Amino acid sequence: MIGSRLTQIKNSVFIGLGIGLVIPGILLSVVWYLMHKFAFLAKADLLLIGCIAVNALLMHYFFKLNKENIGRGIISATFIWAFAFFFYKMSR
Repeated sequence: MIGSRLTQIKNSVFIGLGIGLVIPGILLSVVWYLMHKFAFLAKADLLLIGCIAVNALLMHYFFKLNKENIGRGIISATFIWAFAFFFYKMSR
């Protein structure tokens, strides 16, 4: 059911950029909350990298569906998240 809906998505870079920004953003929000709620997760930056790595799975899936432009948008969003993580680490 979900797969059939994903094949109907328009093949656009901007849609891929939106997907690549929103899904890791939601995951990062949950992880950020957990990192501040539980002390033993305070230094678990690998969890943040894992949230961004979800984009690799999304990109691979859309490339398999021959939605190359969506995949390119997800790659662009991954670089944006990577720069944000880099600046986060540099500010700590």
